[in-house]
Amino acid sequence: MDSTGKEREAVQLMAEAEKRVKGSHSFLRGLFGGNTRVEEACEMYTRAANMFKIAKNWSAAGNAFCQAAKLHMQLQSKHDSATSFVDAGNAYKKADPQEAINCLNAAIDIYTDMGRFTIAAKHHITIAEIYEAELVDIEKAIAHYEQAADYYKGEDSANKCLLKVAAYAAQLEQYQKAIEIYEQVGTNTMDNPLLKYSAKEYFFKAALCHFIVDELNAKLALEKYEEMFPAFTDSRECKLLKKLLEAHEEQNSEAYTEAVKEFDSISRLDQWLTTMLLRIKKSIQGEGDGDLK
Repeated sequence: MDSTGKEREAVQLMAEAEKRVKGSHSFLRGLFGGNTRVEEACEMYTRAANMFKIAKNWSAAGNAFCQAAKLHMQLQSKHDSATSFVDAGNAYKKADPQEAINCLNAAIDIYTDMGRFTIAAKHHITIAEIYEAELVDIEKAIAHYEQAADYYKGEDSANKCLLKVAAYAAQLEQYQKAIEIYEQVGTNTMDNPLLKYSAKEYFFKAALCHFIVDELNAKLALEKYEEMFPAFTDSRECKLLKKLLEAHEEQNSEAYTEAVKEFDSISRLDQWLTTMLLRIKKSIQGEGDGDLK
């Protein structure tokens, strides 16, 4: 059956499901097997949703899954209801990002009510990603990453969410918030044999945030990080920071650029680092809107 046929069949199933739901509300049906009709309607909505998916009618699929989710709730089946809301969210993601968020939030409410915080955290991340990519609302993305990190407490996934928050906070010039997170994650990872290699990166990023705010703070922070994590001293990141501090102190933009270029020739700078290093460079006298070339 082609996609048009599937869509037609799905529409018929939706109409049939609706009839079942209405029929379940009648007095006699309520006494004799009302729930059975609701269960049948639930199954029909789910089948219709899957047919809409095949036909790539994502909004209709999302709506059908939503109807199934509400009926599952009526039947006191919380887990099935949450699953259907997630299916609805995934379908809507392709057509209506805001509706996808509404459905995923409904699923999160059920999961948190059931004490399933790890699953709730996963869906908070999905919502954060929709805000990042589709709706471009970074403040809301941050809020959902923070909530996910809170639910993941103590797990490695919490650090991943927090690092997203820190990166965005720094971009939004909320440097203190970014510093606190980078220091916290750096401290958490430096004693872990598998993760300690990453700690130097987090201390480096924290120091750059300090540097944008105040050169003296950056120096003090650098000393603190070297003391806390001696392996940091020999890292290329630490050596770069020292060169940048020296160039900044001398207001020497050429030396600053040279140090950055040398570092970039071995470890390519990503967009975030480029942005932060440019912000620092602009504070060198006469730099204006300088670049790193």
